[in-house]
Amino acid sequence: MLDQTHDARATSWVESANLEEAAFPVQHLPFARGDGRALVGIGDQVLDLTAVAQVKALPVDSLKQGCLQGLASPAARRELRHWLFEQLTSSTSWLAQNRQFLGPTPGLRLPFEVGDYTDFYASIHHATRVGSMFRPDNPLLPNYRWVPIGYHGRASSLIVSGTEVHRPLGQLKADDAEAPVFGPCKMLDYELELGLWVGTGNSLGKPIPIHQVRDHWIGVSLLNDWSARDLQRWEYQPLGPFLAKSFATTVSPWITTQEALAPFFCAAASHEPRPLEYLWDQQDQQEGALDLQLEVQLRSPQMQQPQTVSRSNSKDLFWTLGQMLTHHASNGCPMRTGDLLASGTISGESRESAGCLLELTWVAPGQPRQPVELEDGSRRVFLQDGDEVILRGWARREGFRSLGLGHCSGRAIP
Repeated sequence: MLDQTHDARATSWVESANLEEAAFPVQHLPFARGDGRALVGIGDQVLDLTAVAQVKALPVDSLKQGCLQGLASPAARRELRHWLFEQLTSSTSWLAQNRQFLGPTPGLRLPFEVGDYTDFYASIHHATRVGSMFRPDNPLLPNYRWVPIGYHGRASSLIVSGTEVHRPLGQLKADDAEAPVFGPCKMLDYELELGLWVGTGNSLGKPIPIHQVRDHWIGVSLLNDWSARDLQRWEYQPLGPFLAKSFATTVSPWITTQEALAPFFCAAASHEPRPLEYLWDQQDQQEGALDLQLEVQLRSPQMQQPQTVSRSNSKDLFWTLGQMLTHHASNGCPMRTGDLLASGTISGESRESAGCLLELTWVAPGQPRQPVELEDGSRRVFLQDGDEVILRGWARREGFRSLGLGHCSGRAIP
């Protein structure tokens, strides 16, 4: 729900939060975790909530221990947001008189110690384009419009933004070869995704109803699910992704909460046929999608500045975040606070909005791939060692302050 914390006219005594290009204005207040510290972003500063909690009672008890588990409670999360907003907008507040709790952004960690990670395949444009590469006459499999497709990922290889990514080793098989060989991936790719952080979980055997699903997640982060396309092509049948995906998944350290995103929820993509009843909720259809402008940037070792190579929007996802979470728990699978669900590659209908190089460089069946032309004169079909991938995102809507999702970056190394 919209309230005073979304007022575009509100300003903070933290001056950097008032700049037009500020990613973290006072209307945002994203959460992160440092070394034993729970943090919230404001302008170009962070507020040390763990230090504040030692001297001031806060609505979220876990902050005192330097963790974010208490954000699972929607009521406590909203109360904390309102307190922070009041403290950061009033020049006479307690926090304004105790500014020693503010400081520059330290090294950040993943927001949670993730127990389980699941990756979905929720972009119909991505699924159609990739399906066209292998099944030109029937790109979408029969179950796609009925089931939010996903697979269980590997939580141990989740890494925070800025961590280098080793090119994985695995089995590779050329089309004309009789047997595979073992060696480094030659078709390294990125995937532009959103990650959803589970809040309040469910008990074993107890599904999460779609009409209550918003009570069960905290917020979102940018996510890059790195992919070894040549490993994947050889190993994925019949059980799906394995070593081609489990070597690294980069996650932004910043959580943008549901409450901050309230102005940016929008109508879900139209469905034909209508989803089954356990996935159908009128409110989720009317305002279950998120209007987030996303982009991918590449930078080779020779480039001073990154180059934007594609732009897309999360509102184009075929399944909402709520439908993904509800489906995951529909068989009674217990979800736990801090579990991470990823949307899958977010692509739009046009080639320029492709969320990975596999799509961006593809033209048509039987035709050679069209490389991405970089500003240093080099060309890319897939990533080379030294290439850096940077994901960025913004929530923008007329009448409201724009919110930046931070960035999610990683550099490929041998």
